[in-house]
Amino acid sequence: MTKTPDAPDALLSGGTTVPVAPASLPALRRRVQAVLVATQILGGLGIATGVALAAVLATEVSGTDALAGLASTATVAGPALLAMPLAALMARRGRRAGLVLAYLLGAVGAGVAVLGAAVGSFPVLLVGLVGFGAGSSANLAARFAAADLAEPDRRARAISTVVWATTIGAVLGPNIAAPAGRSVAGLGIPVAAGPFVWAAGVFVVSALVVAVLLRPDPLLTARALAAADEGGSADLPEGRSLRAGLRAVRESSRARIALVTVAASQTVMVSIMSMTPVALTHHGAGIELIGLVISVHIAGMYAFSPVMGWLSDRLGRLAVIGLAVGLLGAAALLAGTAGASHTRVAAGLFVLGLGWSAGLVSGSALLTDSVPQAARAAVQGLSDTVMNTAAGIGGLVAGVIVSQAGYGPLNALAACLLLPMAALALRGSLRRA
Repeated sequence: MTKTPDAPDALLSGGTTVPVAPASLPALRRRVQAVLVATQILGGLGIATGVALAAVLATEVSGTDALAGLASTATVAGPALLAMPLAALMARRGRRAGLVLAYLLGAVGAGVAVLGAAVGSFPVLLVGLVGFGAGSSANLAARFAAADLAEPDRRARAISTVVWATTIGAVLGPNIAAPAGRSVAGLGIPVAAGPFVWAAGVFVVSALVVAVLLRPDPLLTARALAAADEGGSADLPEGRSLRAGLRAVRESSRARIALVTVAASQTVMVSIMSMTPVALTHHGAGIELIGLVISVHIAGMYAFSPVMGWLSDRLGRLAVIGLAVGLLGAAALLAGTAGASHTRVAAGLFVLGLGWSAGLVSGSALLTDSVPQAARAAVQGLSDTVMNTAAGIGGLVAGVIVSQAGYGPLNALAACLLLPMAALALRGSLRRA
């Protein structure tokens, strides 16, 4: 059956193999990217609004700093648990179905977190934070959606543009934490839970935007184009399972470097960032200052991602991975030796964000480059599972380290996680040379 290029969703879901006309691809890329940028702004606002006070809220409800790290663990446990089911759903139904589900789960989780805080139940709060973390699954998956239709030599820039879009919402998020907290005054809800009320609404809006506007679906369109080029079918399931994803990673040393890069970058960032609000409160910082420091950190994470994408496309993925190692190490040194200096902590968190951006953009582009198109959704889901599982463990251990040894030792131990990443990147560069 032949379909016209202006109805690619019917074409792709119906099992036919006629792709979008090549002449329409530039406009299609721009339209898909515009929708992803809009949802990243909204999603970033929802995530950052809640994450800024997750550890503080956990401390208030549990009554101890030792359990504060469980808040960050719960928020990354959601993406870790959801990554593979989300990848399987996207492999069958496309990016749109997976993104809508993730945002809706994030909204439900935020509501449960508010309930847990209101009744003073730490287990209910953690369950809610797990669901809330699903919202970040959508924002993470969006970077791969941006790469689906991108030209290979502009793939990192496509990823970085979508990552950059999170800057607007993510920087605003922590700064509206205070008014969000005041908005629930008199409702029996703790002030620190107010941001989660707002986050729930933002996630619902994000789901609606994706459901209505992300048409045609970028993954299904890219698959149809690849199948047409190869003379095959867009609907063959071979290569899309978790087993096929694992096989693709085993067969590619560069894919393994990419997996270690995104996992190490996320773990170092989450471990340090999640306990920074707790460390700041120990030195007299209030909610406004904590929000400002987290905003500076998030600006480092997202605002300069186009630079990281451009460098990754021009200098190579491995060179930018090396840059990420240097930035993350410098951040640990700055924050870990800051003591009571709020300015130095803020500087360290900004550099931490830059290092995370370099690692995520270059690692994600390298991963997409290194595996066949049919296996990409499975490998990308595997990557997010590994990344968030490692970060969840890091956040859990971080709370224990801070309660027993302090914030400085936490930064020192986090820096040690960069060694495997540096060694693999160096080995890959030498082998490539």
